[in-house]
Amino acid sequence: MTITQPDLSIFQTLESEVRSYCRGWPAVFDRAQGSRMYDEDGRVWLDFFAGAGSLNYGHNNPVLKRALLDYLERDGVTHGLDMSTTAKRAFLETFQEVVLRPRGLDHKVMFTGPTGTNAVEAALKLARKVKGRESIVSFTNAFHGMSLGALAVTGNAFKRAGAGVPLVHGTPMPFDNYLDGKVEDFLWFERLLQDAGSGLNQPAAVIVETVQGEGGINVARPEWLRALADLCKRQDMLLIVDDIQMGCGRTGAFFSFEEAGIVPDIVTVSKSISGYGLPMALTLFRPELDVWEPGEHNGTFRGNNPAFVTATAALNAYWTDDQTEKQTLTRGEQVETALRAIAAEHGDEVADVRGRGLVWGLEFHDRSRAGAVASRAFELGLLIETSGPQSEVVKLLPALTISPEELDEGLRILARAVRETA
Repeated sequence: MTITQPDLSIFQTLESEVRSYCRGWPAVFDRAQGSRMYDEDGRVWLDFFAGAGSLNYGHNNPVLKRALLDYLERDGVTHGLDMSTTAKRAFLETFQEVVLRPRGLDHKVMFTGPTGTNAVEAALKLARKVKGRESIVSFTNAFHGMSLGALAVTGNAFKRAGAGVPLVHGTPMPFDNYLDGKVEDFLWFERLLQDAGSGLNQPAAVIVETVQGEGGINVARPEWLRALADLCKRQDMLLIVDDIQMGCGRTGAFFSFEEAGIVPDIVTVSKSISGYGLPMALTLFRPELDVWEPGEHNGTFRGNNPAFVTATAALNAYWTDDQTEKQTLTRGEQVETALRAIAAEHGDEVADVRGRGLVWGLEFHDRSRAGAVASRAFELGLLIETSGPQSEVVKLLPALTISPEELDEGLRILARAVRETA
């Protein structure tokens, strides 16, 4: 692909230095459809980023777009705070019928605001309110959001430093395989809980990602998650699963924790719950935990009705049977095969290949290599990002609706990018 330098002057002079993705992708994007994005000059990129996991069903999915356009054309309510609306009713009824009941879940649904970090803040506040305790346990390399409460249970030192104030009442514990299997799971954690002299206050809850996306595609084993759920039950701690990026089918099943056979007390959901990239977030919790006073946690944009419309359409289109789950797992096998072939070709240069469903990571021993691969991939027509505490992992997050041919095309570009950055 021949890329001429676009005019980025307005972004560079007026927009804050905080911008990040655009630095690695110097293009002015104009439109997108399915798994492809186009710049204003018509150049095309295959998208293995999917809005950081917010576009599980691709860009401008025609089924969801039709539902949205129909709703807007009839002057449906767009902004409703927590008022009752027909769009919210349709979403709640569909979510209960398609997602909750088939999985034996009776969780209440809380509309927290537009972002994942807001769903996490609500989960932490609720856990503390229910248990009357302050401490929350999180895990090494966790990422839960950029607001202060969520940052306190996030591991990344760079992001934590941005808070500018002490981040308190959070305690990190080793994530699965953090100690290379040399220490029994939860030995340290449980010993601290049992020792009155450990200095660990009894936690209100534990928050965990089943797959740490921003942390480097670290995959928790089902048996580790089951042991964690058991520990929480025995020690009177609530279990919060952050399913913001890995939920909505990213790992195969609708919720990423289903494979482990656990039922969290609280679940946070965002990103692809709207299906269309529209801001929407939920905190789900067991009915007995619903101790909120009216208005105790709110937000102006917790009633994004167009997001309810596209979310309902997505559930009806993709989750009334098991076809999406099966397809995602099949596509995941296609990705794994290709990544292992890349690893075999490059021998000692590749540290690891890991993932589940349609989230995969390719880790390099040379910490700078992943960034170089992502840059070369962009030049070749593929959008991929990096993750991990040192951006040492190439992160693949294609849409669940991607075709086998598009997936193969992107994987060939990735293989070439790895080859050409050796």
